[in-house]
Amino acid sequence: MQVDSGFLEGIVRGYKAGILTQGHYANLTQCENLEDFRTQLSATDYGNFLANEPLPISTSTIADKATQILVDQFNYIRSNAVAPLSKFLDYITYGYMIDNVVLLITGTLHERDTHELLERCHPLGWFETMPALSVLPTFIHSPHLTSLLTRPAPHASPAPYFRDCLSASDLDDLNIEIIRNTLYKAYLEDFHAFTASLGGPTADVMSRVLSFEADRRTLNITINSFGTELSKEQRARLFPTIGRLFPAGNDQLAKSDDIEQVRAVCEAVAEYRAFFDGGGAGAEDDVAAQLEDRFFVAEVNINKRAFLQQFQYGVFYAYFKLKEQEIRNLTWIAECIAQEARDRIQDFIPIF
Repeated sequence: MQVDSGFLEGIVRGYKAGILTQGHYANLTQCENLEDFRTQLSATDYGNFLANEPLPISTSTIADKATQILVDQFNYIRSNAVAPLSKFLDYITYGYMIDNVVLLITGTLHERDTHELLERCHPLGWFETMPALSVLPTFIHSPHLTSLLTRPAPHASPAPYFRDCLSASDLDDLNIEIIRNTLYKAYLEDFHAFTASLGGPTADVMSRVLSFEADRRTLNITINSFGTELSKEQRARLFPTIGRLFPAGNDQLAKSDDIEQVRAVCEAVAEYRAFFDGGGAGAEDDVAAQLEDRFFVAEVNINKRAFLQQFQYGVFYAYFKLKEQEIRNLTWIAECIAQEARDRIQDFIPIF
């Protein structure tokens, strides 16, 4: 592995050194306007990425341009990778592809503007046949849907996940989230099996990362299904069969009726127990929002720890996830400046 991907691991560790620090964030939160914000960012590894943007700069422009830097870095790594790293990187794109296709299908069902939907798609999940998925409302009921998904350019395809999940009878508002979670279940299980087959430190690091992601989805599915028409049997089928909660915790969560029962299940895992500390009972929507913030904090810590081990692929996954959080942070701070919401400007998740 060191021979085939050691150079690229060095590159991505160099990228990591450019992630914004607490000092950078302190300067950004003191900005009076987005022009000052752009000036402060120019002193970081972002450089003059906004130099050609006309005033006034919008927060969406900042997010888009920062995301393009992430995409350019990913594409550089991917274009220089060989197997099995190339396949590992393809797996990273599958999650974005799933999100993009579900976004297009949902938007098409609601008769949203096609161009607006395509603009909202993540570039890492883009493939050349995506526009065809939203041209005709009836197209998503076509048997040709999965054949389009088998031709993402140039390397990757999540088609098997869709082939086993999508049908004309499924594509309605009631079941769209079931579809999304069914796809992610298949994706996470497949990704986990692939990284396990690589063995060594890659398997160790990615097992921790993907187990957390699986458990996060299991907990979110459980809480969000309270008070809905989703049966407990359907809920159980959506849970990934990996993670620290699997199998006993998953079985209990499938039968849970309220937040307190979810809290009791999480008591068995020290890191998850802390998600509920000081939260109180509260409404389920409030608890779900609180948990989401704590999930992001935990995800950052897990991905930072991935860099402690050498000569393994987990650093590639971890870096791009940390960069995503950084972009969320920048967007949040910029939005608070634009909206003059100074009282909430510190509500972001620092990385280093």
